[in-house]
Amino acid sequence: MAFLLYFYHLQAVGMLPPDEPRYAAIGREMARSGDWVTPRLWGEPFFEKPALLYWMIGAAFRAGLGPDLSPRLPVALLAVAFLAFYWWILNREFGPRAAWYASLILGTSGGWLACSQVGVTDLPLAATFSAAMLLALPWIARRDTALLPLASALFGFAVLAKSLPALVLAAPLAFRWRWARDFLRLRVFAPFLAVALPWHLVCYFRNGRPFLYTLFVEHQFGRFTSGALLHVQPAWFYLPVLLGLLLPWTPLLVLLARPAAYHDSRRLFLLLWLFFGLLFFSASVNKLPAYILPLLPAAAALMAVALDEAGGARTLLTACALLLVAIPIATQILPAAVANGLTHSPRPSFQPAWLAPLAVALAVWLLEHRSHRLAAMLSLAAGVTAGMFYLKIAAAPELNRTASARELWSEIAAHSGQVCVSDVGRNWRYALNYYSVTPLPDCSAQPRPLHVVRPAGQPARVIPPLSGRLTADRPPL
Repeated sequence: MAFLLYFYHLQAVGMLPPDEPRYAAIGREMARSGDWVTPRLWGEPFFEKPALLYWMIGAAFRAGLGPDLSPRLPVALLAVAFLAFYWWILNREFGPRAAWYASLILGTSGGWLACSQVGVTDLPLAATFSAAMLLALPWIARRDTALLPLASALFGFAVLAKSLPALVLAAPLAFRWRWARDFLRLRVFAPFLAVALPWHLVCYFRNGRPFLYTLFVEHQFGRFTSGALLHVQPAWFYLPVLLGLLLPWTPLLVLLARPAAYHDSRRLFLLLWLFFGLLFFSASVNKLPAYILPLLPAAAALMAVALDEAGGARTLLTACALLLVAIPIATQILPAAVANGLTHSPRPSFQPAWLAPLAVALAVWLLEHRSHRLAAMLSLAAGVTAGMFYLKIAAAPELNRTASARELWSEIAAHSGQVCVSDVGRNWRYALNYYSVTPLPDCSAQPRPLHVVRPAGQPARVIPPLSGRLTADRPPL
């Protein structure tokens, strides 16, 4: 099941812009140059994000994994490794049934699965930050400080993944403010400094003020307060996003509406983690769906513990099974949504695959009726697995053609010396630069016989079409 969800067809689609080809190019350059300090994008310093993801990608390139697997396999492995840790810590704190339920919910949720398939910073942040917060549960419940040094080190890795948001999101730890001095002890605080500080110091000494200004002023405080990055969304944006990221398990959120359950300090801590994160991200001017990925482990744990205590959950689990219809619907609209935005994707039309969730819903209803809840949950997880297998098989070819430059590059690679790029937009430009390694010239500055163009709403293509043998003396268009 884990193989089909996380590793099958991992490189069926080329790098998806705008971020994935840029981060992959930086990691590849680190592996090539041996400079693991200064991130460089096509020769220029790039300080928008810290270095953790670049190191992961660079290590994969050094291992010889290739241009499409190197950026993604480390992230997929981290996603699965976190789920193993997640089961362990929740089993320790809440028992085996809650741990299994939570691991199944998180591991088959739409948001966790989607972010595990791309080489971007969201999942490395979510995994490291969430692991640190979960390691604080024994301290929250019993003032057991044994795991705090490890939690501190993981906060350091979370800062290396995406900088200051990891520290802001840790504010719910102040729930036990009377014990705050525990975090100031050298054995607890030192691991954080040992992990997070060296790269920042060395990168500053090598690059000076531009490093600090770009990373912290422009891309930390700037993203929070300014709309210059064009990701402005209304304050309520993350409410429907959270519901979508938790699919197909979204109906289980109603189980959180029991005030008596939060007499347990650990559950109150998880609730604060979820709601404070929603408030923080909602207050930011710039909003993207994957920003709230670090909140999903808290939500899944709360849903699982509540489900473990619930008497009957036939209606809720059956509703979850019926929501599996979202997968075949997504299969139809995903390529266009990724390439041109969700508002430009076609309206889905009915297909027989939409009826498959009915069989899963019936199985879940019968199993829950007979008090086989874990089997019902496993049936739902199997439904997600089958749906994701279908999505990867059905959507990958079109997604690769319309949203990635890999197919276009394979067409023009042998003639790259005769190709220039017109105004194709930054997404296609980034992706082409990644596959070409040396960026192709702009047609306005260096005209060549073959032009890469992108008609409105269509994939980029080369004109004139490649047919027959190209000759160096063909005149520019």
